[in-house]
Amino acid sequence: MAKILTITLNPAIDITLQLDTLKVGEVNRHHALQSHAAGKGLNVAQVLKDLGHELIISGFLGQDNRQIFDTHFAAQNFDNHFVYIAGETRQNIKIAEQSGRMTDINGKGFWVDVQAKQQLQHNIETILDQVDVVVISGSLPQGFSPEELTQLILWLKSKGKKVAVDSSGNALSAAITANPWLIKPNSDELTETYQLPATTAAEQQQLFAKLDAEIENIVVSMGEHGVNWLHPQHPLHATAPKVQVISTVGAGDSLLAGMIHGLLAQTTPEQTLITATAIASHAVTQIGFHLSDLSLIEDLKQNISTKELN
Repeated sequence: MAKILTITLNPAIDITLQLDTLKVGEVNRHHALQSHAAGKGLNVAQVLKDLGHELIISGFLGQDNRQIFDTHFAAQNFDNHFVYIAGETRQNIKIAEQSGRMTDINGKGFWVDVQAKQQLQHNIETILDQVDVVVISGSLPQGFSPEELTQLILWLKSKGKKVAVDSSGNALSAAITANPWLIKPNSDELTETYQLPATTAAEQQQLFAKLDAEIENIVVSMGEHGVNWLHPQHPLHATAPKVQVISTVGAGDSLLAGMIHGLLAQTTPEQTLITATAIASHAVTQIGFHLSDLSLIEDLKQNISTKELN
């Protein structure tokens, strides 16, 4: 298996509340609560670790509430190269209703200064020779500009690394400018970022043609409508299996991890996309996204089909 570096620039402590129905403006009582060390890059790391890969993790973390992260990293045997800065890592509230609807209340995140950014680059440079792929996933903290994200991707590419990115808004457009090896937006994020329709494969292809993007792997997730992989040689669509949705948190991260896993294993394009879609579909059936039983993924794969995109 591969050694992979994930970079989480704006991690979070996710606090997930489960309740029957959220009643806005009223007193609500939850029947379950979970809190865990999170952030999209760390979520991707968790799934890749469950798939058998060796993970190095980096990014920024607040010094004042680091314990939940340090405990998690030790339990998962992650090789930790985070930069710890003054203050607290943000907290995100996730409200999961019985219907499957999810309400997110996300914190802004801490401020990172020039010294912290320089330390991050130093940390990454010392480990870069060890890794096969670098994943940058999630939002940007205060003090870290979209232009700096572009520069980070270009620097990693100059070192000969395959870079996979999952972000939204200005960070997504900044990443696309750098033409990484792989991006994984969802259709809503594309529309929100570029104010262009991105529901169908044709609309998505037209959008990226307008951007003059040269990205080998463009993977667009569309929830219950499946996944489009806009690859220049083998563009594919995968259907989404019917599952009971408990929480959508981590589904996109699971899809990204599954795609990286398949691409590194050099499975066929169809098998890579089917497996990644199954991993993402499994994620929505639970709170969290651990892959404790890989036989469940095999069962889901039987209910997923692919077809070529024009």
